[in-house]
Amino acid sequence: MSQQRKSASARERDLRLAILRIERGRSRTKAATISIASVAREAGVSPALIHNHYPAIADAIRQVQGRSSRQQRDAKHEELKAERDKMRELRQDVARLRDDVDRLASINEVLLAENTGLRAKLADRRVVDISSKPQEPVRA
Repeated sequence: MSQQRKSASARERDLRLAILRIERGRSRTKAATISIASVAREAGVSPALIHNHYPAIADAIRQVQGRSSRQQRDAKHEELKAERDKMRELRQDVARLRDDVDRLASINEVLLAENTGLRAKLADRRVVDISSKPQEPVRA
């Protein structure tokens, strides 16, 4: 005793009626919120059937949930653009910071060389510290 399959239009009508019953609080399965799984249970089909054979119904369910595929795609696209802008700014910051490091490294090398020269002069006994000697007045 095989059960006759419903036509696609009859199945789509059943799915739309299931959505309406859930929306109006008259669900046979006591579903309170609309989801693909709850609509599938209400209509007596699998969620995969809705996803694979009735994309318009799946999209209608997502719109009721406030998550249509187009809205999701657009939101993801906007997030991606924002992240790309952030990455561009961060790359510019990194380049600027590398330039600063290069400039500071150059200055540091010059100061190290100058410091080494001054230490060498200070270690030489022939060099006299001017600040330790009393200053003589300059005669004209």
